[in-house]
This record gives sequence, C-alpha cells and structure tokens, in this order.
Amino acid sequence: MSGACCAPGSGRSGAERSAPHVRGQHPATLVELRGGTFRMGDESRWAYPGDGEGPVHDVTLSPFQIDRYAVTNDAFASFVDVTGYVTEAEQYGWSSVFAGLLPDDFPDTRAVVGVEWWREVPSADWRHPEGPHSTIEGRGNHPVVHVSWTDAVAYCDWSGTRLPPEAEWEFAARGGSSGPFPWGDEREPHAEHRMNVFQGTFPIEDTGADGFRGTAPVNAYEPNAFGLYNTTGNVWEWCADWYDARYYSRSPHQDPRGPVGGSGRVTRGGSYLCHQSYCRRYRVSARQGTEPPSSLGNLGFRVARDMVA
Repeated sequence: MSGACCAPGSGRSGAERSAPHVRGQHPATLVELRGGTFRMGDESRWAYPGDGEGPVHDVTLSPFQIDRYAVTNDAFASFVDVTGYVTEAEQYGWSSVFAGLLPDDFPDTRAVVGVEWWREVPSADWRHPEGPHSTIEGRGNHPVVHVSWTDAVAYCDWSGTRLPPEAEWEFAARGGSSGPFPWGDEREPHAEHRMNVFQGTFPIEDTGADGFRGTAPVNAYEPNAFGLYNTTGNVWEWCADWYDARYYSRSPHQDPRGPVGGSGRVTRGGSYLCHQSYCRRYRVSARQGTEPPSSLGNLGFRVARDMVA
C-alpha cells in the first residue's frame, strides 16, 4: 500500500466486532449535496502516480448527505457512553503516536522501521491521544483519533450513518474546485494558512505557523463552498472503499463504490503531519491505503448518509 510516510502499518490482525445494538443519533451537522458530475483524480505535478490518483475521469454521483465536520471527541464519547464500545487500540493496549508530540522525557518505545517518527505508545487511545499522560480535556471539538476502520463503522452503525465512498468524499471535499485544494491552486494564497499541516522542518520541528501543532478543532479555518471544514490537513479520514492503486482505470462512472476487496481501506485528506518536503498528500485528490486495524494519532473519519426522500 502507498503512503507509508504518512501512515505506518498496524502490525495487527483485525478483530471481529459486532455492531452496537443500541441506536443513537449523530449531531445535526450533515449537509445535503445534490450530486452531479465532476472530474475525479489528479495527474498534475502534485500527484503521486504510485497512489493511483489517475487517470482523471468523469464521475457522476447521486444526491447524498455528508458531515460538515470530522467526528469529534465529544460525539464519539456520546457513542461510547451509551454502548460501552471498546476501540481496537484499547483492546490491543497501544497505538501509534507522532514522536514530536511526546514529552522529551518520554520513555523509549519501539519506533516504526522506515518511519521512525512514529512510536508505539502503550495506552495511547482516543481518550489519551499522546499516551497515558494525555487526555482529551479541552479537545472535545477536535477530531477523534486512534480509531480503526472497524471502530468508525461501529459508530456509523450506531448513529444511522455510513462512511462515504471516496468518490463522494472527493466531490464534497472539492466544493466545486478543480484545483488541488478546495480554494484553488495555491497552497497558501496571499501567504494565508488555510489548513493544518506540518510547518517547519519535518520531522524535527513543527513551528505551528498555521496555528496548531497536532490536531485542530474540526471547525478551524474557513469551510469550502459546500460548507465542509478541514477536508485537507488535520486528520486523515477513513472511507468505505477498499484501496487499489489501479482502480481508476476501471472505475464505473456512476456512483463508484471501489473494488470488491483488498488489504487496505482508502483514507483521504492528509493530516497535520503532511509536509511539502516528503508528503504532499494534503490535497483533495490524494489517496492512500491503510490497513483496517490501524489506529493512529492523525487518523479519524467523517460520516455520510443516503439522501432521505
């Protein structure tokens, strides 16, 4: 799978989990999109050919709903409080944390080979994003992280939503833009920061010049033309599809749902760790495959729903 610089492998085998039997309600933050036809993908200088961002192709989508925001810590906490759900990171007892967010005196833990800025941290989970010394206090409006694909689907089952297929995700993320960003062609037009990505020298120092180190609130920065926030940067977002770098060459043009199988699920949008020197996947067309049991400090999700007649 692509994108090892952004998301290390999980090193786990996914556990079979049953969906919660109790039904809940997601916050009323979904927007209705009428669908339509758009140009999906990218073959410009920005793209990573190995990720399968091309060929650029026309896709037509039926109407659907998608959230303005990534799912927050507060929303996920409501789900857990009602159902008693235990995430995969909590079951395994560890998750992957960016080393730059750990205290200087944090005990040595195993680094991920090839992406040594990722550390396996015991007791890191959605409630403790940087490990047992950390909490989500004051971060209720930040995106929930350290959730696997299965965890995200469990939340969707509980809330009567679903994960968006990547075609829906990209259509919504673009907000009508044909450029690499929801606002056009320039990453920082007029020297204005419009997303939460790594600033400075990766992975040594994040200056926080865009206002944040680590996650930002889900309503940070201005929304795109469809009213969606943070569709580039902040956290990677799980999609419904299996990942295949060759899929676009055979993708149907009407409501594509991805290949029938694979070893990774699509993640979209980039994160606070994307940096132009090594990982310019902070774009609306960027895609990578992530192993479903993975839980990372820069990985969350956004929900969607079929349009109610």
